[in-house]
Formats: sequence, structure tokens, C-alpha cells
Amino acid sequence: MQMKKKARLIRRTHLFRQDEYECSACGYRAKKPFAPCPRCGAAIKGTKYDPSWVDEMEEFDAISGE
Repeated sequence: MQMKKKARLIRRTHLFRQDEYECSACGYRAKKPFAPCPRCGAAIKGTKYDPSWVDEMEEFDAISGE
């Protein structure tokens, strides 16, 4: 019997663009949440939050000289 892959959905937020969702098993990214993963077929077991906008804000501040 083959075990199904399990993965988490990683929600990446951004400063000036739409959030994206990534499969933790294969890295597939989409604009909307999904289950199961369209690429690898992993069953999505929960969501993890990645506040990418914080890093983007740091870069923006460095560029703008603030």
C-alpha cells in the first residue's frame, strides 16, 4: 500500500502584490489556496504563514533611504 504525500500550504504575503500559496512538498505556487496540490498530488494538511512582506519592507526602506 502506497502512502499519500502530505504537505502544508505556505501562505506568502507581499507588500505590493497579491499573496501566493506554495506547496511545501514540491514548491508549486498559485494565487489561490488549493487542495490537493495540482502538481504532486500531496494532501494539504494545514496552512503555514510566511510574512514575506516584512523582508520586502526592509528592502523598500533601504532603497528609499528611510
